[in-house]
Amino acid sequence: MGLAATVATAVWVMLPAYVPNNAAVLAGGGRPIDGGATLGGKRVLGDGKTWRGTAVGVLAGVALAAVLNAVEPTASDALGVALPTFPPAAMVALPAGAMLGDILASFLKRRTGRERGAAFPLLDQLDFVVVALALAAVAASGWFADTFTLDLVVAILVLTPLLHVVTNGIAYLLGLKNEPY
Repeated sequence: MGLAATVATAVWVMLPAYVPNNAAVLAGGGRPIDGGATLGGKRVLGDGKTWRGTAVGVLAGVALAAVLNAVEPTASDALGVALPTFPPAAMVALPAGAMLGDILASFLKRRTGRERGAAFPLLDQLDFVVVALALAAVAASGWFADTFTLDLVVAILVLTPLLHVVTNGIAYLLGLKNEPY
């Protein structure tokens, strides 16, 4: 697979994991997942991790995967790349893993004394990817093994931080985020 095909496939296959955190920001608010609980005098997660945001994020990722499945033949023809479709387990695992990764990163931030929105380089950009891939590897192992070649994983790990910085900067400029990272 050439570089252009690898990049197109990397973005395509990760879209259901890329969208949930953005959807959660738009739908945020509501009851925090941790219910205000503390651990060692610090919030377990914080007010930014809510049940509503998590549910909307996962549902947005699942819906996007379904749309991608529907448009795959047209997209593959237009791009000249055999793009993968998402089996049901992957449709759920990628967005659920992305949200879980973000929740775990919040937990780690609180344990290291970082406040909500504080930067944590690399963790901020890759938390959701690592957990989304791990959950997809477990839930849809055959599809995962067939889809995620080494060059595709490398492309995802290189592209994701770049996309993360750009999209967060845009969200900040639009007033959707309080910090540009």
